[in-house]
Amino acid sequence: MNSLMEVCCDKCTHTPTTPCDKYIACRTEGPLCHDDASCKEKVQTRLKQVVIAPESGLKQVLICAGSGCISSGSRKVDAALEAELAKQGLADKVKITVTGCHGFCEQGPIFIVEPEGTFYCRVQPEDVPELVEKALGKGELVDRLLYKEPITGEKVRHYQDIPFYKKQQRNVLRNCGHIDPENMEEYIARDGYKGFVKALTMSPLEVIEDVKKSGLRGRGGAGFSTGQKWEFASKSPGDEKYVVCNADEGDPGAFMDRSVLEGDPHAVIEGMLVAGYAIGANNGVIYVRAEYPLAIKRLKVAIDQASACGVLGDNVLNSGFDFHLKIKAGAGAFVCGEETALMASVEGKRGMPRVRPPFPAVKGLWDKPTNINNVETYANVPAILRRGSEWYAGLGTERSKGTKVFALTGKVNNTGLAEVPMGVTLREIIFDIGGGIQNGKEFKAVQIGGPSGGCLPKEMLDLPVDYDSLIKVGAMVGSGGLVTMDETTCMVDIARFFLNFTQKESCGKCTPCREGTKRMLEILTRITKGQGKAGDIETLERLAKNIQATSLCGLGQTAPNPILTTLKYFRHEYEAHINEKRCPAGACSALLTYRIDSEKCVGCGACAKACPVNCISGELKKPYRIDASQCIKCGTCMDKCKFGAVIKG
Repeated sequence: MNSLMEVCCDKCTHTPTTPCDKYIACRTEGPLCHDDASCKEKVQTRLKQVVIAPESGLKQVLICAGSGCISSGSRKVDAALEAELAKQGLADKVKITVTGCHGFCEQGPIFIVEPEGTFYCRVQPEDVPELVEKALGKGELVDRLLYKEPITGEKVRHYQDIPFYKKQQRNVLRNCGHIDPENMEEYIARDGYKGFVKALTMSPLEVIEDVKKSGLRGRGGAGFSTGQKWEFASKSPGDEKYVVCNADEGDPGAFMDRSVLEGDPHAVIEGMLVAGYAIGANNGVIYVRAEYPLAIKRLKVAIDQASACGVLGDNVLNSGFDFHLKIKAGAGAFVCGEETALMASVEGKRGMPRVRPPFPAVKGLWDKPTNINNVETYANVPAILRRGSEWYAGLGTERSKGTKVFALTGKVNNTGLAEVPMGVTLREIIFDIGGGIQNGKEFKAVQIGGPSGGCLPKEMLDLPVDYDSLIKVGAMVGSGGLVTMDETTCMVDIARFFLNFTQKESCGKCTPCREGTKRMLEILTRITKGQGKAGDIETLERLAKNIQATSLCGLGQTAPNPILTTLKYFRHEYEAHINEKRCPAGACSALLTYRIDSEKCVGCGACAKACPVNCISGELKKPYRIDASQCIKCGTCMDKCKFGAVIKG
């Protein structure tokens, strides 16, 4: 951080060990910079040192150090690279940048060579000597480490040409994977804090109006107008106001907010600064779950850096605006993603929702007017201020502006984070970006919007992904979880799985959610065990609608969505479970039977040898038999049979 403490020109009276807010303002080309040519020249020189220019002849290696790639061993790759560069005498010719998540988690650890943009994937420490010698020393390709398309097998050199990235429009994620998240200079070098500096030249009402014109809607799930929300908080009387960031991301399979915090924490800080200035708040809180230790660490580093440079604290950038920011680590309760429960947790109380109104904009944290948005919402704000509300409003659809980050998980080839303009179809996300379904199986359904979202069938693959279109079919954008399912997925069991999650996470405060979800879960569990009975479907529908209508908060109100959508689009599977005691997908073990086709069985005995309970008998070179009364339905026999003789049904 020493470079950020430098004086910017001879007019500066600060010493090199004291934060120079004018230096930062000058870096962002703000109105507070010195009108001095030597100052601007020094700033531009420093920027060129931070950003590797192609004409410099230097190489840069971007090594992913998001949680996913770290778990795959990227720290060891980084250490091996440093040692190998020194060994081969290339240490002064290559800059190593340890970045946040690139989004393509399926391919980690990721190793990108700039300025060529060569994308190497699944790199291990033992691959580093060859990469240094060929890719960094001689400029040659290491073909075996290039990305390979899952269906065509084609190898792709440049990351911007990989379909997973090519089809995206990365605005929120534009810095993730390209900067060191623990180096504030790299954020500034990519136009960081310019949006906030621009906001300081406007009145708070003008900032709010700009955000309203952009059409930005909250990315946490509800999709409420962000500018309108800020306006409510701005107009609410109070001697003190608060800005809160909801980073309590708890949906199964969702990691959008975590990746932004790990890869570009200053974007969230800048968005909160703009919000604080707009509504008249001098204090902010980032509520992040304690299960995100790397995100918390990088947030702390970013807050310390911004404070040391006068971007946070008293008299920010000599503007007269004060803004202080702190982190609150949550204990992992899913219900604390609901804004009133979150505020209760920040105040040291048990995280439970309360009746609204009054809404947080009127009576929020410590009964003061409070604005709450999630990570992705705040991360959108700097670009809106920097590039203009008209630019942002030009993205997406008429009522759903901008881009949205989705976490692709499940039975899709390319798992990871994808940022796309609002209005693209599910088909484009799953097949163009996601690379289609694993192992060549058939697409069956997609769960969109997290555990409280809806399950949509293949007939809806061409549905545009926006707030209104999804609501009409019983789903929702939610925070951005997108779980893909293939033909082997039982939709009754999927509904049970998601309801099991929300039922356990219910805070228990209101009876509809506490008792209603429990009763629905009991019914679904019975059905998947082959104990379903007439009237179960009607009871599920009645309970679901009552819980939706009477629950206190969004958790209970949306918990029935997986049941209602699977009943709507996959009712025949429920009926097969109840009436025929059969699971069409062959996934519910209690309803499965295994048998051996005597015409296909060659009598090799492999199934009998592998059976853990010895329920398979027969003689070599003659068809074998399975004793159904002893079979535990583990599926080992089917896995071991090379002739397709074991049949599941």
